[in-house]
Amino acid sequence: MKKKQHDEVFQFLAGNFHQDIESPEDALEELLRESNKYYLNDTVLFLKKFINSAPTKDEKNNFIEESADGVYFPALEQEPIDWLQDIILRLETELK
Repeated sequence: MKKKQHDEVFQFLAGNFHQDIESPEDALEELLRESNKYYLNDTVLFLKKFINSAPTKDEKNNFIEESADGVYFPALEQEPIDWLQDIILRLETELK
């Protein structure tokens, strides 16, 4: 994974889904309320690049889980990469 891409994805996940959030859903709602459309559009672009990048699914899952340390994925009953794809869909929906 390219360093810039790695940094963008890490900053997004760590900055929004950290240990101090009430829940991942609350953090996402706050992000949607407080972010402008340009930021959301850029976010969708770099998250999609990450999803489609060369690392394996397991490597991506590990990266997401480590970066979004406020999200307990077993409770969500969802793999980290699937959760991130859902986040992308929510962001895209907000942009419409």
